[in-house]
Amino acid sequence: MAMHNLKLGVDVVGAHNLLPKDGQGSSSAFVELYFDGQRFRTTIKEKDLDPVWNESFYFNISDSSNLHNLTLDAYIYNNVRATQSRSFLGKVCLNGTSFVPYSDAVVLHYPLEKRGIFSRVRGELGLKVYITDDPSIKSSHPLQEAKDTQIHTESVQDPVSNTFSNAKTESRHTFHHLPNPNHTQQQQQQQQHSPAVLAPHQVTKYRVDEMKAEPQPPKLVRMYSAASAQPVDYALKETSPFLGGGRVVGGRVIRTDKTVSTYDLVEQMHFLFVRVVKARDLPAMDITGSLDPYIEVKIGNYKGVTKHMEKQQNPIWNVVFAFSRERMQASVLEVVVKDKDLVKDDFVGIVRFDLNEVPMRVPPDSPLAPEWYRLQDKKGEKIKSELMLAVWIGTQADEAFPDAWHSDAASPIDSSAAASALIRSKVYHAPRLWYVRVNVVEAQDLVPTDKNRFPDVYVKAHIGSQVMKTKAVQARTLNPIWNEDLLFVAAEPFEDHLILTVEDRVGPGKDEIIGRVIIPLSMVEKRADDRIIHSRWFNLEKPVAVDVDQLKKEKFSMRLHLRVCLDGGYHVLDESTHYSSDLRPTAKQLWKPSIGVLELGILNAVGLHPMKTRDGKGTSDTYCVAKYGHKWVRTRTMVDNLSPKYNEQYTWEVSDPATVLTVGVFDNSQLGEKGSNGNKDLKIGKVRIRISTLETGRIYTHSYPLLVLHPTGVKKMGEVHLAIRFSCTSFVNMLYIYSRPLLPKMHYVRPFSVVQLDMLRHQAVNIVAARLGRAEPPLRKEVVEYMSDVDSHLWSMRRSKANFFRLMSVFSGLFAVGKWFADICMWRNPITTVLVHVLFIMLVCFPELILPTVFLYMFLIGIWNFRYRPRYPPHMNTKISQAEAVHPDELDEEFDTFPTSRSPDLVRMRYDRLRSVAGRIQTVVGDIATQGERVQSLLSWRDPRATAIFVTFCLVAAIVLYVTPFQVIAGLAGVYMMRHPRFRYRLPSVPINFFRRLPARTDSML
Repeated sequence: MAMHNLKLGVDVVGAHNLLPKDGQGSSSAFVELYFDGQRFRTTIKEKDLDPVWNESFYFNISDSSNLHNLTLDAYIYNNVRATQSRSFLGKVCLNGTSFVPYSDAVVLHYPLEKRGIFSRVRGELGLKVYITDDPSIKSSHPLQEAKDTQIHTESVQDPVSNTFSNAKTESRHTFHHLPNPNHTQQQQQQQQHSPAVLAPHQVTKYRVDEMKAEPQPPKLVRMYSAASAQPVDYALKETSPFLGGGRVVGGRVIRTDKTVSTYDLVEQMHFLFVRVVKARDLPAMDITGSLDPYIEVKIGNYKGVTKHMEKQQNPIWNVVFAFSRERMQASVLEVVVKDKDLVKDDFVGIVRFDLNEVPMRVPPDSPLAPEWYRLQDKKGEKIKSELMLAVWIGTQADEAFPDAWHSDAASPIDSSAAASALIRSKVYHAPRLWYVRVNVVEAQDLVPTDKNRFPDVYVKAHIGSQVMKTKAVQARTLNPIWNEDLLFVAAEPFEDHLILTVEDRVGPGKDEIIGRVIIPLSMVEKRADDRIIHSRWFNLEKPVAVDVDQLKKEKFSMRLHLRVCLDGGYHVLDESTHYSSDLRPTAKQLWKPSIGVLELGILNAVGLHPMKTRDGKGTSDTYCVAKYGHKWVRTRTMVDNLSPKYNEQYTWEVSDPATVLTVGVFDNSQLGEKGSNGNKDLKIGKVRIRISTLETGRIYTHSYPLLVLHPTGVKKMGEVHLAIRFSCTSFVNMLYIYSRPLLPKMHYVRPFSVVQLDMLRHQAVNIVAARLGRAEPPLRKEVVEYMSDVDSHLWSMRRSKANFFRLMSVFSGLFAVGKWFADICMWRNPITTVLVHVLFIMLVCFPELILPTVFLYMFLIGIWNFRYRPRYPPHMNTKISQAEAVHPDELDEEFDTFPTSRSPDLVRMRYDRLRSVAGRIQTVVGDIATQGERVQSLLSWRDPRATAIFVTFCLVAAIVLYVTPFQVIAGLAGVYMMRHPRFRYRLPSVPINFFRRLPARTDSML
């Protein structure tokens, strides 16, 4: 995209409910736009509090890399014609971080803001703001004088809309991201699929690379968990590894003298990189004069092979090989060109390199340029053929690292290019998800197949594999009305169409299609708020071919009335709400600026359990997957290694501290022969880290136990070593986030039911799994489901017990206070009881001290607990999860499929057990309802004598409380409650006896 073609487009749609300023209950409004030193003005709408402009303006963007620092200001004024002046009606300020491409832009109605403290404004302004690089669109002329403004805007309005209607499809495909010359090639590769303006992310990333912890002396951190002690083997272990930035001690980096790498959260590993670009003038080897060349890169016992090119004497490969330097035992690198043959591959030529002469490259040094090297034959003589190569020594920070073939991850089973594609690292971007809302209003003039009966019709809608139906309505007038909402999930780019069929329920299990309409999702209107979508009539077509004359006659006879929109104001939930990694809405214009950057270093894993058998011994082919927001990452697969070293570092932008990073470890089952597990990748374990539990700037280096629940019980599968750092870029924004709703506004304005959310979440996970499964290497469905906790809502006796004990733990403080107060009342410690009496009398005499005392007490508790604050992220706890002593049958029930696949006798036993548990819960719920009904019966005269006694008591109490000061009443009541046991009786008190005798509705229960 050419930088000089970038323009900011602003469509001024209209305003609503403006403040009258002309003294006659109206206003003559116009809008002035300011951006990057340019100013435009709309036409004046005379005496209209709800003006509609629909005018478009285009600003030149002078510096695209500075766009995120610019603001668009829109001011609404009332034109005072008599005095040739204007009065302020409101303003809207938009930050450059909210600007998106035209394809993502929707009309948003912004509430008007005040200009000063004493300004009085009301109403909204509708704007559509976007970035375009279409060279056919000319920028508007800046405003010079007020008198020529109207002429200018009127002349611009129509040509712009025509230009966009002709050229917007082309401009959508050519827009990718704003160029930033300061960025490295690696960052551009990682962000090339990210739409819209990524300048804020780029600046944040650049700043975090320089934001290193200050040198501090070593500090020991005591690790303990008082509330939930579990076996030491399952506990978190703090480590002090030597990373790229230096030794980490107590969360701080102890600097070394050497240069700090940008990959400062992993151990620096050196690799020998060999880039094989192409060859030329290769000799013909076969009788036919053709050649099927391929490259073999060898160093010691390690060998990498490219794919062969059929009948090509000037082949192009452009592949990179990476050999771990610590494993290299040879001092010579050999690059051999061979000819693929059926019997034995022929030797073509060779190039040798002395490793002592290979240069070292450290980014941000520019990449090493490939050079032409003459091939040598077996005798060591030069031949005419040449090979273009680049050989250098680098680290994980090298941009060639992610796509390279790695010797430490190479498969001994299959060293082909297809196998190497399955083991390489990868950064995935999950598709942007939208909720599709289909409001089926009515149908008109239906033509049923059977004319002798009233059709029993319903509408069936489906997008891909998602199917929804309305209720069936008997259409006596052939104009049925439904007015039902159907909800779907769709992903960009939209591949499936919305297909609606009107069907007639002829008989049980027999439906006939009356008509059908197909709506491409790319043509559906997008909205980011709760604005009403205009309805449309769609013509229903016959699903099968009929007589031509009949088709012409009935072509427009049947119609379907719909409201269809893509709801961008929601966050599409594609993971468990407890472990959400992203809470932003779909519409990017509603995104707030990021509050910081999360950096993750995946160092290594130790003590892994063998997941398969190869050559008679247990082994594993493991890789790690990390998920946060839309970005998924996968490390390279370490083949035949139970203690793999990954040392890969990744970065995410953080938009909300109440989000969770998930890291999972899996065994790659796609290499070699298909196993008994159906070729599914096996889960080894996962770790969850909540961002809000991390201190800013601290490096957390811990070894996390990989705990997995099996049908035989909880099992430790090994440990994964991670380094994590959360860097806050805007402390004020982060504090402001704590006052905002957790989910976007639409979740509260038009909430979904629990059943709808579960259904939509299931569909969203399936869509994400399908899209990521099409990448190379694919992220398989079982991996996505495990990382997204897709089964967390299913019934589990163990999980139910765990939640019950969690609830008891929450109320344990109240129970402790109740027990302490009971001891006070029983005078177990007379001195303490007397002091409590004195404190109580003081608070009764000075009630204004009660709330200050409570808050001061909580403040002191918080300050005291600061000394014992957790110094490590929370991790999975077997005791809290009730996984230590769980019954085997309960585990078997938890791992059962849905619907069940167990024997009828076992299901009957579990059903009876569930009935007994539900019976106890039913009794508790009934007891709570009984107490509530007794309270209601106090004044209902259901028991006339009890109500009469209570009413009389209320009258006496009102008189006594009126003539007696409240402090006296409260003091006497408190002293009475804490009276000495000598003045107590073992029998229940009179009020309790009276309350228990009140009637409830248990007599009316069957």
